[in-house]
Amino acid sequence: MLQRIARSEDRLIFKTASSMFLALMVLAAPPVFAADPPPTRGEMQRFVLVEERVAAPDVDVLKGDGGTVAISDFRGKVVLLNFWATWCPPCIREMPALDRLQSDLGGDDFAVVAVSTDAGGKAVAEPYLRDRLGLTNLDLYLDPKFTAWKTYQAGGLPTSFVIDRQGRLVGALVGEAEWDGDDAKALFRHLINEPVEISG
Repeated sequence: MLQRIARSEDRLIFKTASSMFLALMVLAAPPVFAADPPPTRGEMQRFVLVEERVAAPDVDVLKGDGGTVAISDFRGKVVLLNFWATWCPPCIREMPALDRLQSDLGGDDFAVVAVSTDAGGKAVAEPYLRDRLGLTNLDLYLDPKFTAWKTYQAGGLPTSFVIDRQGRLVGALVGEAEWDGDDAKALFRHLINEPVEISG
């Protein structure tokens, strides 16, 4: 009983934090009205575009197969950076869609970086991802000390950030989404096809 109450309180805290995070993003970064902004139609209406793209926070996460990888290591690809946990029902519901998205678009131009925030790390996340959910397309990334999650000021779980090819933050979405749907793919394909600005 106490465990159920604790989990309910955790969900309430994360739901409240998610609402606060989304409100802050809307206030701090209203939707951009550039000549050709990424499309945020249908399922992506809750995706909040930043007003001006700036470098995404660079932080290391653990790799499931050992070692670490920095977010900047994905530069050159459009990245969907997703924070999730095995105890988070909406996270689990969207994981198959993220897996299908990685299968459909993943490669030289795009990557789903799904980061588990489970305190138990690989011992908890890997069997859940591979055995229980049966997902094979997503690489396993871990943030058991919430270092990356705190750096990105993620308001709750799941929270997803999109980073463009130049390593700049495009926007974020709090909560689950149909990431393999037509609306999401239109957003990602737009970003993949954006011209890359050459500095200097």
